[in-house]
Amino acid sequence: MNAVLNIEKSISGQRWQWRSTSADARDPGFQPDDLVTQLLLARGATRETLDINRVPTIRGFMPDPSVFQDMDKAAERIADAVLKQQKVTIFGDYDVDGATSAALLIRLLRDLGLDAGYYIPDRLMEGYGPSGEALVKLGKQGSDLVVTVDCGAMAFDALEMANEAGIEVIVVDHHKCAPELPKASALVNPNRLDESDAGAEHGHLAAVGMAFLLGATLIRTLRSLGYFKDRPEPKLLELLDIVALGTVADVAKLQGLNRAFVAQGLKILAGRKNIGMTALIEASRLKRAPICSDLGFALGPRINAGGRVGKSDLGVRLLITENPDEAQQIAAELSHLNEERRAIEAHVLEEAEALCAGQQNQAVAVLSGKGWHPGVIGIVASRIKEKMKRPAIIIAEDEDGTAKGSGRSISGVDLGAAIIAAKDHGLLIAGGGHAMAAGITIASEKIDAFSEFLNDRLAKNVSEAQSGKALLLDAVLSPKGVNPLFIEAMDDAGPYGMGWPAPRIATGPVRIIKCDIVGKDHVRMIVGGDDGGSIKTIAFRAAETELGQALLSAPRGRKLWIAGRAKIDDWGSRPAAEIHLEDAAWAD
Repeated sequence: MNAVLNIEKSISGQRWQWRSTSADARDPGFQPDDLVTQLLLARGATRETLDINRVPTIRGFMPDPSVFQDMDKAAERIADAVLKQQKVTIFGDYDVDGATSAALLIRLLRDLGLDAGYYIPDRLMEGYGPSGEALVKLGKQGSDLVVTVDCGAMAFDALEMANEAGIEVIVVDHHKCAPELPKASALVNPNRLDESDAGAEHGHLAAVGMAFLLGATLIRTLRSLGYFKDRPEPKLLELLDIVALGTVADVAKLQGLNRAFVAQGLKILAGRKNIGMTALIEASRLKRAPICSDLGFALGPRINAGGRVGKSDLGVRLLITENPDEAQQIAAELSHLNEERRAIEAHVLEEAEALCAGQQNQAVAVLSGKGWHPGVIGIVASRIKEKMKRPAIIIAEDEDGTAKGSGRSISGVDLGAAIIAAKDHGLLIAGGGHAMAAGITIASEKIDAFSEFLNDRLAKNVSEAQSGKALLLDAVLSPKGVNPLFIEAMDDAGPYGMGWPAPRIATGPVRIIKCDIVGKDHVRMIVGGDDGGSIKTIAFRAAETELGQALLSAPRGRKLWIAGRAKIDDWGSRPAAEIHLEDAAWAD
């Protein structure tokens, strides 16, 4: 395949190529598809699934929840608790997926006439997942049933302790599982190794997606028992705004059912039926209806801030409250904590970046430091991964000799499986996750051995993932063609996110009119084309990169091709197109 625009090596060293070339194009009678069809096919849709992918609905992608192991068993036990008015506690993780999963089940159980409680562990004091002490405590406080969400799949000791104390626990999770499962009344997880083929196809669902499927099964179970003879059924679809938020914030692949969750959830979100979500939107200063990227960059970080640097239960409290005043108060507090989180993150990132020089030859960057706040290590790991173009694990060491780590991976490298293998080799106190993200607890003296283990195990995978480095493009336009109407047309193939990437376009040749640094390290550039079109571009966190330095030092008027994501800038008096710049190549 020829390189797009004959660019074999861009300023950042990448080959430009088409995201996909359809086999149909080799047919002598081939007629070009419409833009949306091309975008859908390039993202993995087939001709047979074009219709359901064009307008992703729950009905179009919803599986029979009974295909999942233990799903009916879990629903029947919770239904029994509803009928008997037993005390149920939802035990959630402290991130967005955990908060939304817990909130969804709590709101549903309330609608079913059962006022369920919740427990969110403190990140600093208790760490990730259920502890045996916490579960036993909930049992002593009267809980007849505990349902863990977004955690529990690897909580062997905690569930053993709960089992010995006679406490029933249902696990609803999506993280990697070991061959042996912990003792639970039911364990619902599409990533169980003994999952059915139909269930395993949904291994990309976030925990909140699994909670939604459990909710649907619970309603169906209660319906079969005649529970709704004298009362209305809950409107589960009205909780899709919560599902959409958790799915996007957890960086789950937006394929299949997840696309339907987000597409339909955004519609619910626009209606602002959830008081807490409405307060969160207002605190985020969004004037329009939220779009998919807002879930990941505006709403999600605020929910996360409670678990990272504040009170771990703030997110759940916000999403389940029916009091507008309380919602506004919590949303404001989360926004304040998010600003505090940004400052802490910047400090840890600066120190971690200083250590990167010693990791240049490593397949996986494993960086550790004393005094680093464990609430921001996941975000810093993501930043380091982006900078070094390889998996990264950031470890915060405690004074007592233990350390907490969070990792982020690159496409094609299963970090979660490697973490579980490291735990099996005795290198970790605890650990788990999924392909793109993972968490660990480790003794400080084993960090070097852990780093060596990961690099030996993943070096080949990382090398293969990096060898195919290329900038994938969906369209090439003239500068004037980059306009709001074209961008709106591309949006019809969304929602876009992990696993369903937003379209990337190229345009040019354009000449540099202005180029400077804005903020701390963003490169802003205004370019003009020979057709009279001008475009504003911005390359985020690029000032110190090879691309940023080349653009900043280039003489004004120098011609180049540019590539990136086209967005609509609606801050001015009228919408204008801009490009979030990812790469460029000289045109002369």
